[in-house]
Amino acid sequence: AMVQRMISELEEVGITPIVKDEGESQRLAGYGSLNQGYQDIVVHEDELEKALEVIKKVKDELGLTSQS
Repeated sequence: AMVQRMISELEEVGITPIVKDEGESQRLAGYGSLNQGYQDIVVHEDELEKALEVIKKVKDELGLTSQS
């Protein structure tokens, strides 16, 4: 759910991310995976700074940032 939220937020600012799901790829190839549900969101290098701002905003809203 968090990954879908981040994808939606990125698309709203004009960034089209690629989602890599290694666990699903391995499962489809007939292998087991220890990282079930682990997904990478990949963006173009030119969009990285803007994407990081969006992800930080989503994490803040979901209360996922660590308090220092």
